[in-house]
Amino acid sequence: MSSVPSARMPNAAPSPRLETLGAAIGHARSAFVGVGLMTAAINILYLTGSFYMLEVYDRVIPSRSVPTLVGLSVLALAMYGFQGMLDLVRGRVLIRIGASLDASLSGRIYEAVTRLPLRARPAGDGLLPLRDLDQMRQFLSGPGPGALFDLPWIPLYLGICFAFHPWIGVAALCGAAMLVALTLLTELRTRGPARETVALAQGRNALADASRRNAEVIHAMGMRGRIGALWADANDRYMASQQRTADVGGGIGAISKVARTALQSGVLGLGAFLVINGQATAGIIIASSLLVSRALAPVELTIANWKGFVGARQSWRRLRDMLAALPPDDQRMALPAPAATRRRSPGRARTCRRRWARSRRGPARP
Repeated sequence: MSSVPSARMPNAAPSPRLETLGAAIGHARSAFVGVGLMTAAINILYLTGSFYMLEVYDRVIPSRSVPTLVGLSVLALAMYGFQGMLDLVRGRVLIRIGASLDASLSGRIYEAVTRLPLRARPAGDGLLPLRDLDQMRQFLSGPGPGALFDLPWIPLYLGICFAFHPWIGVAALCGAAMLVALTLLTELRTRGPARETVALAQGRNALADASRRNAEVIHAMGMRGRIGALWADANDRYMASQQRTADVGGGIGAISKVARTALQSGVLGLGAFLVINGQATAGIIIASSLLVSRALAPVELTIANWKGFVGARQSWRRLRDMLAALPPDDQRMALPAPAATRRRSPGRARTCRRRWARSRRGPARP
Protein backbone atom coordinates (compact mmCIF):
# COMPACT_ATOMS: atom_id res chain seq x y z
CA MET A 1 0.00 0.00 0.00
CA SER A 2 1.41 3.34 -0.97
CA SER A 3 2.06 5.77 1.80
CA VAL A 4 -0.12 8.87 2.15
CA PRO A 5 1.91 12.11 2.14
CA SER A 6 1.48 14.27 5.17
CA ALA A 7 -0.41 17.54 4.63
CA ARG A 8 0.91 20.61 6.38
CA MET A 9 -0.97 23.86 6.90
CA PRO A 10 0.49 27.25 7.87
CA ASN A 11 0.02 28.29 11.47
CA ALA A 12 -1.74 31.52 10.50
CA ALA A 13 -2.68 33.53 7.49
CA PRO A 14 -0.06 36.03 6.39
CA SER A 15 -0.72 39.37 8.02
CA PRO A 16 -1.08 42.55 5.97
CA ARG A 17 1.90 44.83 5.82
CA LEU A 18 1.67 47.23 8.72
CA GLU A 19 3.73 50.40 8.51
CA THR A 20 4.29 53.50 10.57
CA LEU A 21 4.05 56.97 9.07
CA GLY A 22 7.80 57.50 9.27
CA ALA A 23 8.53 54.18 7.58
CA ALA A 24 5.99 54.84 4.83
CA ILE A 25 7.56 58.21 4.01
CA GLY A 26 11.04 56.69 4.31
CA HIS A 27 10.23 54.21 1.55
CA ALA A 28 9.53 57.15 -0.79
CA ARG A 29 12.69 59.08 0.12
CA SER A 30 14.48 58.15 -3.12
CA ALA A 31 11.37 59.17 -5.10
CA PHE A 32 11.34 62.56 -3.39
CA VAL A 33 15.02 62.98 -4.25
CA GLY A 34 14.18 62.26 -7.88
CA VAL A 35 11.35 64.81 -7.77
CA GLY A 36 13.78 67.37 -6.39
CA LEU A 37 16.26 66.74 -9.19
CA MET A 38 13.54 67.00 -11.83
CA THR A 39 12.34 70.23 -10.20
CA ALA A 40 15.84 71.66 -10.48
CA ALA A 41 15.95 70.86 -14.20
CA ILE A 42 12.44 72.22 -14.76
CA ASN A 43 13.20 75.52 -13.04
CA ILE A 44 16.37 75.96 -15.08
CA LEU A 45 14.39 75.28 -18.25
CA TYR A 46 11.83 77.88 -17.16
CA LEU A 47 14.46 80.47 -18.08
CA THR A 48 14.04 79.56 -21.75
CA GLY A 49 11.31 82.11 -22.45
CA SER A 50 13.12 85.01 -20.80
CA PHE A 51 16.44 84.42 -22.53
CA TYR A 52 14.72 83.71 -25.85
CA MET A 53 13.01 87.10 -25.74
CA LEU A 54 16.25 88.74 -24.63
CA GLU A 55 18.17 87.30 -27.60
CA VAL A 56 15.41 88.11 -30.08
CA TYR A 57 15.17 91.77 -29.08
CA ASP A 58 18.90 92.36 -28.55
CA ARG A 59 20.44 90.27 -31.35
CA VAL A 60 17.95 89.10 -33.96
CA ILE A 61 16.04 92.35 -34.53
CA PRO A 62 19.12 94.63 -34.72
CA SER A 63 20.96 92.21 -37.05
CA ARG A 64 17.87 91.17 -39.04
CA SER A 65 19.29 87.64 -39.18
CA VAL A 66 16.66 85.05 -40.11
CA PRO A 67 18.99 82.03 -39.60
CA THR A 68 19.71 83.22 -36.05
CA LEU A 69 15.99 83.53 -35.38
CA VAL A 70 15.33 80.03 -36.74
CA GLY A 71 18.15 78.54 -34.70
CA LEU A 72 17.00 80.22 -31.49
CA SER A 73 13.40 79.14 -32.13
CA VAL A 74 14.33 75.49 -32.74
CA LEU A 75 16.50 75.45 -29.61
CA ALA A 76 13.75 77.05 -27.51
CA LEU A 77 11.18 74.60 -28.87
CA ALA A 78 13.37 71.63 -27.95
CA MET A 79 13.90 72.97 -24.44
CA TYR A 80 10.16 73.58 -24.03
CA GLY A 81 9.49 69.98 -25.07
CA PHE A 82 12.05 68.64 -22.59
CA GLN A 83 10.54 70.82 -19.87
CA GLY A 84 7.04 69.53 -20.59
CA MET A 85 8.26 65.93 -20.49
CA LEU A 86 9.95 66.45 -17.12
CA ASP A 87 6.87 68.17 -15.72
CA LEU A 88 4.71 65.25 -16.84
CA VAL A 89 7.07 62.70 -15.29
CA ARG A 90 7.23 64.68 -12.04
CA GLY A 91 3.44 64.74 -11.77
CA ARG A 92 3.22 61.00 -12.36
CA VAL A 93 5.92 60.28 -9.80
CA LEU A 94 4.01 62.32 -7.20
CA ILE A 95 0.86 60.34 -8.00
CA ARG A 96 2.80 57.10 -7.48
CA ILE A 97 4.18 58.41 -4.18
CA GLY A 98 0.62 59.01 -2.97
CA ALA A 99 -0.43 55.52 -4.07
CA SER A 100 2.62 54.00 -2.36
CA LEU A 101 1.78 55.84 0.86
CA ASP A 102 -1.76 54.49 0.73
CA ALA A 103 -0.56 50.94 0.06
CA SER A 104 1.89 51.10 2.96
CA LEU A 105 -0.56 52.52 5.50
CA SER A 106 -3.94 51.16 4.47
CA GLY A 107 -3.49 47.89 6.37
CA ARG A 108 -2.41 49.62 9.56
CA ILE A 109 -5.16 52.26 9.30
CA TYR A 110 -7.82 49.60 8.71
CA GLU A 111 -6.60 47.62 11.69
CA ALA A 112 -6.69 50.77 13.83
CA VAL A 113 -10.23 51.58 12.69
CA THR A 114 -11.42 48.08 13.62
CA ARG A 115 -9.60 48.00 16.97
CA LEU A 116 -10.28 51.52 18.15
CA PRO A 117 -13.90 50.85 19.19
CA LEU A 118 -12.66 48.01 21.42
CA ARG A 119 -10.63 50.43 23.53
CA ALA A 120 -12.63 53.62 23.52
CA ARG A 121 -15.63 55.12 21.83
CA PRO A 122 -14.23 57.03 18.85
CA ALA A 123 -15.40 60.56 18.21
CA GLY A 124 -17.54 60.99 15.13
CA ASP A 125 -18.34 58.10 12.84
CA GLY A 126 -14.99 56.33 13.39
CA LEU A 127 -13.90 56.57 9.73
CA LEU A 128 -11.87 59.77 10.09
CA PRO A 129 -8.48 57.91 9.85
CA LEU A 130 -9.46 56.57 6.43
CA ARG A 131 -10.45 60.06 5.27
CA ASP A 132 -7.19 61.43 6.66
CA LEU A 133 -5.26 58.91 4.59
CA ASP A 134 -7.28 59.90 1.51
CA GLN A 135 -6.55 63.57 2.22
CA MET A 136 -2.81 62.94 2.35
CA ARG A 137 -2.87 60.87 -0.83
CA GLN A 138 -4.89 63.48 -2.72
CA PHE A 139 -2.55 66.28 -1.67
CA LEU A 140 0.53 64.34 -2.75
CA SER A 141 -1.12 63.59 -6.10
CA GLY A 142 -2.06 67.24 -6.78
CA PRO A 143 -0.12 70.37 -7.78
CA GLY A 144 0.63 71.40 -4.19
CA PRO A 145 3.89 69.43 -3.71
CA GLY A 146 5.21 70.71 -7.05
CA ALA A 147 4.68 74.29 -5.89
CA LEU A 148 6.48 73.58 -2.62
CA PHE A 149 9.41 72.07 -4.52
CA ASP A 150 9.56 75.21 -6.70
CA LEU A 151 9.75 77.64 -3.77
CA PRO A 152 13.50 77.18 -3.04
CA TRP A 153 14.31 78.26 -6.61
CA ILE A 154 12.89 81.76 -6.21
CA PRO A 155 16.34 83.20 -5.21
CA LEU A 156 17.72 82.02 -8.58
CA TYR A 157 15.19 84.16 -10.47
CA LEU A 158 15.72 87.10 -8.14
CA GLY A 159 19.47 86.87 -8.67
CA ILE A 160 19.04 86.98 -12.45
CA CYS A 161 16.73 89.99 -12.05
CA PHE A 162 19.49 91.76 -10.10
CA ALA A 163 21.91 90.80 -12.89
CA PHE A 164 19.65 92.53 -15.42
CA HIS A 165 19.50 95.70 -13.31
CA PRO A 166 19.51 96.41 -9.56
CA TRP A 167 16.18 98.26 -9.71
CA ILE A 168 14.50 95.33 -11.43
CA GLY A 169 15.89 93.05 -8.74
CA VAL A 170 14.59 95.34 -6.00
CA ALA A 171 11.11 95.37 -7.58
CA ALA A 172 11.07 91.58 -7.83
CA LEU A 173 12.32 91.23 -4.26
CA CYS A 174 9.59 93.53 -2.94
CA GLY A 175 6.96 91.56 -4.83
CA ALA A 176 8.29 88.25 -3.49
CA ALA A 177 8.32 89.62 0.07
CA MET A 178 4.71 90.76 -0.32
CA LEU A 179 3.58 87.36 -1.57
CA VAL A 180 5.46 85.55 1.20
CA ALA A 181 3.67 87.78 3.71
CA LEU A 182 0.37 86.80 2.09
CA THR A 183 1.36 83.14 2.42
CA LEU A 184 2.04 83.54 6.15
CA LEU A 185 -1.25 85.39 6.52
CA THR A 186 -3.01 82.51 4.77
CA GLU A 187 -1.44 80.07 7.25
CA LEU A 188 -2.53 82.11 10.27
CA ARG A 189 -6.05 82.74 8.98
CA THR A 190 -6.84 79.20 7.77
CA ARG A 191 -5.32 77.03 10.50
CA GLY A 192 -8.11 77.48 13.05
CA PRO A 193 -11.08 77.43 10.61
CA ALA A 194 -9.73 74.31 8.91
CA ARG A 195 -9.46 72.47 12.24
CA GLU A 196 -12.96 73.61 13.19
CA THR A 197 -14.34 72.46 9.84
CA VAL A 198 -12.92 68.95 10.34
CA ALA A 199 -14.43 68.73 13.82
CA LEU A 200 -17.85 69.89 12.62
CA ALA A 201 -17.76 67.47 9.68
CA GLN A 202 -16.91 64.65 12.07
CA GLY A 203 -19.89 65.49 14.31
CA ARG A 204 -22.23 65.80 11.33
CA ASN A 205 -21.16 62.44 9.94
CA ALA A 206 -21.61 60.83 13.38
CA LEU A 207 -25.17 62.15 13.60
CA ALA A 208 -25.99 60.90 10.10
CA ASP A 209 -24.55 57.45 10.86
CA ALA A 210 -26.46 57.19 14.15
CA SER A 211 -29.68 58.23 12.38
CA ARG A 212 -29.15 55.57 9.74
CA ARG A 213 -28.49 52.81 12.27
CA ASN A 214 -31.47 53.75 14.45
CA ALA A 215 -33.91 54.60 11.65
CA GLU A 216 -36.62 52.21 12.92
CA VAL A 217 -36.46 53.52 16.49
CA ILE A 218 -36.55 57.15 15.33
CA HIS A 219 -39.52 56.46 13.12
CA ALA A 220 -41.40 54.48 15.80
CA MET A 221 -40.89 57.14 18.48
CA GLY A 222 -41.82 60.02 16.19
CA MET A 223 -38.41 61.71 16.51
CA ARG A 224 -37.80 62.40 12.84
CA GLY A 225 -38.56 66.09 13.18
CA ARG A 226 -36.25 66.53 16.17
CA ILE A 227 -33.40 64.57 14.59
CA GLY A 228 -33.92 66.46 11.34
CA ALA A 229 -33.60 69.77 13.20
CA LEU A 230 -30.37 68.57 14.84
CA TRP A 231 -29.02 67.53 11.45
CA ALA A 232 -29.94 70.86 9.88
CA ASP A 233 -28.19 72.75 12.69
CA ALA A 234 -25.05 70.59 12.43
CA ASN A 235 -25.01 70.94 8.64
CA ASP A 236 -25.47 74.73 8.82
CA ARG A 237 -22.57 75.11 11.25
CA TYR A 238 -20.37 72.89 9.07
CA MET A 239 -21.23 74.82 5.90
CA ALA A 240 -20.61 78.16 7.63
CA SER A 241 -17.18 77.02 8.84
CA GLN A 242 -16.27 75.65 5.43
CA GLN A 243 -17.38 78.89 3.80
CA ARG A 244 -15.22 80.95 6.17
CA THR A 245 -12.20 78.80 5.34
CA ALA A 246 -12.86 79.05 1.60
CA ASP A 247 -13.42 82.82 1.81
CA VAL A 248 -10.09 83.36 3.57
CA GLY A 249 -8.12 81.19 1.14
CA GLY A 250 -9.91 82.48 -1.95
CA GLY A 251 -9.64 86.13 -0.91
CA ILE A 252 -5.92 85.98 -0.22
CA GLY A 253 -5.42 83.97 -3.41
CA ALA A 254 -7.20 86.66 -5.45
CA ILE A 255 -5.05 89.36 -3.82
CA SER A 256 -1.87 87.48 -4.64
CA LYS A 257 -2.94 86.98 -8.27
CA VAL A 258 -3.71 90.68 -8.73
CA ALA A 259 -0.48 91.66 -6.98
CA ARG A 260 1.59 89.43 -9.27
CA THR A 261 -0.08 90.82 -12.40
CA ALA A 262 0.36 94.40 -11.21
CA LEU A 263 4.00 93.73 -10.36
CA GLN A 264 4.60 92.27 -13.82
CA SER A 265 3.18 95.39 -15.42
CA GLY A 266 5.21 97.55 -13.05
CA VAL A 267 8.41 95.77 -14.08
CA LEU A 268 7.52 96.44 -17.73
CA GLY A 269 7.17 100.14 -16.98
CA LEU A 270 10.38 100.15 -14.95
CA GLY A 271 12.24 98.44 -17.81
CA ALA A 272 10.92 101.00 -20.28
CA PHE A 273 12.10 103.80 -18.00
CA LEU A 274 15.56 102.24 -17.82
CA VAL A 275 15.69 101.85 -21.61
CA ILE A 276 14.70 105.50 -22.11
CA ASN A 277 17.52 106.58 -19.83
CA GLY A 278 20.01 104.29 -21.56
CA GLN A 279 20.53 102.01 -18.55
CA ALA A 280 19.15 98.80 -20.11
CA THR A 281 18.48 97.24 -23.50
CA ALA A 282 15.06 96.65 -25.06
CA GLY A 283 15.24 92.88 -24.53
CA ILE A 284 15.47 93.35 -20.76
CA ILE A 285 11.96 94.85 -20.72
CA ILE A 286 10.27 91.61 -21.85
CA ALA A 287 12.80 89.22 -20.30
CA SER A 288 12.59 90.77 -16.85
CA SER A 289 8.79 90.83 -16.96
CA LEU A 290 8.63 87.12 -17.78
CA LEU A 291 11.29 86.34 -15.19
CA VAL A 292 9.52 88.19 -12.39
CA SER A 293 6.26 86.48 -13.29
CA ARG A 294 7.95 83.09 -13.11
CA ALA A 295 9.72 83.94 -9.85
CA LEU A 296 6.42 84.72 -8.12
CA ALA A 297 4.34 81.94 -9.70
CA PRO A 298 5.32 79.27 -7.10
CA VAL A 299 4.21 81.55 -4.26
CA GLU A 300 0.85 82.18 -5.91
CA LEU A 301 0.36 78.46 -6.59
CA THR A 302 1.30 77.65 -3.00
CA ILE A 303 -1.32 80.09 -1.69
CA ALA A 304 -3.94 78.56 -4.01
CA ASN A 305 -3.17 75.05 -2.66
CA TRP A 306 -2.60 76.09 0.95
CA LYS A 307 -5.97 74.71 2.07
CA GLY A 308 -4.99 71.24 0.88
CA PHE A 309 -1.59 71.56 2.52
CA VAL A 310 -3.13 72.52 5.88
CA GLY A 311 -5.62 69.65 5.62
CA ALA A 312 -2.88 67.13 4.78
CA ARG A 313 -0.72 68.39 7.65
CA GLN A 314 -3.58 68.08 10.15
CA SER A 315 -4.37 64.60 8.80
CA TRP A 316 -0.73 63.62 9.27
CA ARG A 317 -0.77 64.75 12.90
CA ARG A 318 -4.02 62.95 13.69
CA LEU A 319 -2.80 59.71 12.13
CA ARG A 320 0.56 59.99 13.88
CA ASP A 321 -1.07 60.48 17.29
CA MET A 322 -3.58 57.68 16.72
CA LEU A 323 -0.98 55.15 15.56
CA ALA A 324 1.33 56.07 18.44
CA ALA A 325 -1.48 55.45 20.94
CA LEU A 326 -2.57 52.24 19.23
CA PRO A 327 0.43 49.97 18.55
CA PRO A 328 0.00 47.12 16.09
CA ASP A 329 -1.57 43.95 17.47
CA ASP A 330 0.66 41.01 16.54
CA GLN A 331 -0.98 38.50 18.88
CA ARG A 332 -3.01 36.42 16.46
CA MET A 333 -4.49 33.00 17.20
CA ALA A 334 -2.29 30.33 15.66
CA LEU A 335 -3.86 27.12 14.35
CA PRO A 336 -1.96 23.96 15.31
CA ALA A 337 -0.51 22.02 12.44
CA PRO A 338 -2.18 18.60 11.89
CA ALA A 339 -0.19 15.58 12.90
CA ALA A 340 1.56 13.82 10.06
CA THR A 341 -0.08 10.62 8.84
CA ARG A 342 1.84 7.57 10.08
CA ARG A 343 3.48 5.62 7.32
CA ARG A 344 2.94 1.89 7.25
CA SER A 345 5.86 -0.42 6.62
CA PRO A 346 5.66 -2.98 3.75
CA GLY A 347 5.66 -5.93 6.20
CA ARG A 348 2.73 -4.52 8.14
CA ALA A 349 0.86 -3.90 4.88
CA ARG A 350 1.29 -7.62 3.84
CA THR A 351 0.05 -8.77 7.25
CA CYS A 352 -3.07 -6.63 6.89
CA ARG A 353 -3.77 -8.08 3.44
CA ARG A 354 -3.46 -11.71 4.73
CA ARG A 355 -5.86 -11.01 7.57
CA TRP A 356 -8.35 -9.45 5.18
CA ALA A 357 -8.14 -12.48 2.81
CA ARG A 358 -8.60 -14.95 5.75
CA SER A 359 -11.70 -13.08 6.89
CA ARG A 360 -13.17 -13.43 3.39
CA ARG A 361 -12.65 -17.26 3.32
CA GLY A 362 -14.35 -17.77 6.64
CA PRO A 363 -13.21 -19.97 9.59
CA ALA A 364 -10.83 -22.84 8.84
CA ARG A 365 -12.40 -26.40 8.55
CA PRO A 366 -11.18 -29.22 10.83
